[in-house]
Amino acid sequence: MRVALAYSGGLDTTVCVRLLQERWGAEVITVCVDVGQDPKDLRQAAERAEKMGVVKHVHIDARDEFVEKYVFRSVKANGNYEGYPLSTALARYPIAAKVVEVAKKEGAEAVAHGCTGKGNDQFRFDITFSLLAPELKVIAPIRELNLDRQKEIEYAEKHGIPVPVRKEKPYSIDENLWGRSIEGGALEDPAKPPPDDIYTLTVSPEKVKKRRRIITIGFEKGVPVSVDGKRMKGVELVQSLNRLAGSYGIGRIELMEDRILGLKARENYEAPAAAVILQAHKALEQTVLTKSELFFKQTVDQLWSDLVYSGFWFDPLKEDLDAFIDSTQKRVTGEVMVELNPGFSRVVGRKSPHSLYEEELVSFEKFGFDQREAASVIKFMSLQSAIARRRESKLAP
Repeated sequence: MRVALAYSGGLDTTVCVRLLQERWGAEVITVCVDVGQDPKDLRQAAERAEKMGVVKHVHIDARDEFVEKYVFRSVKANGNYEGYPLSTALARYPIAAKVVEVAKKEGAEAVAHGCTGKGNDQFRFDITFSLLAPELKVIAPIRELNLDRQKEIEYAEKHGIPVPVRKEKPYSIDENLWGRSIEGGALEDPAKPPPDDIYTLTVSPEKVKKRRRIITIGFEKGVPVSVDGKRMKGVELVQSLNRLAGSYGIGRIELMEDRILGLKARENYEAPAAAVILQAHKALEQTVLTKSELFFKQTVDQLWSDLVYSGFWFDPLKEDLDAFIDSTQKRVTGEVMVELNPGFSRVVGRKSPHSLYEEELVSFEKFGFDQREAASVIKFMSLQSAIARRRESKLAP
């Protein structure tokens, strides 16, 4: 049997290579999809795969596709789950889709991943595989053999499998262009502050020596296209803001997250570019969308985020929501001024050719309409409330 494995080079997927070979008797094709990981990690992943005796290692640079088709669609939807920008979840879809492509091209009978039975990624991989290639068998060695992290580490040590994890520092780290997640080990105790050495994209706010700075982010139809007037392609723009916002310590997030299976998990994230871009995008939407549009879009955005978090990127409902969101983004064009400070950012200005703001109408210095007309509006807006109060007074004992 030939199996295409979603491969990161980390503990889980490297152990999976040997398990697939020994327990399933499989010829393993490792598929490593670049969505913005550390280039050093990608090189090491290829080396590990070769040492493990895979029949083929496939490296796919999907950074442009990831940003343009997944990240920017998430920006339009203000993609956020319980307080952090969707990042790890987003990256799973292009990875799973590429694994399916390789599996079909190489004549594989199955696809595989290294997810455990506790996490969220099993939903994202399994559902995507089943929707894009229902004819392929799905194998999840860690889940099927009921292995925990310590058992994996012991298995790796016993079989001489080269993995970048030690018992004394068993962090599980996932990184892409849109964010970085860190979990496991000492971080599983929610009472203990996360140690500073878990962060790589952001500096500690206490160590920031820079003075505050205002940057301008330009948007076209809901998509960020420039920083301080300089137009950039998606990957360059995100990388630029990761460096800049990260140097101010912006984008560190710690929270208790509700996983799909109902478990609460302590999670730590870094997402400097995402934090600033989403903040700016929301501010621009507030400027150009009507009150009713904003109210309804908040509901749509939340449902969209829950679907994406739960594994349903290719679900019909999610695609229906995309259509509505795209319609709202036609006017989300303009510039937003964001002030960067140690540890936080804030919007300080915005402008758009589609702005619904009319200075003459809201100014305290002059009026663009006869203010006496407001009294009649108030009277009729409160009419039903007034009638209801009169009726209640007659019911009183």
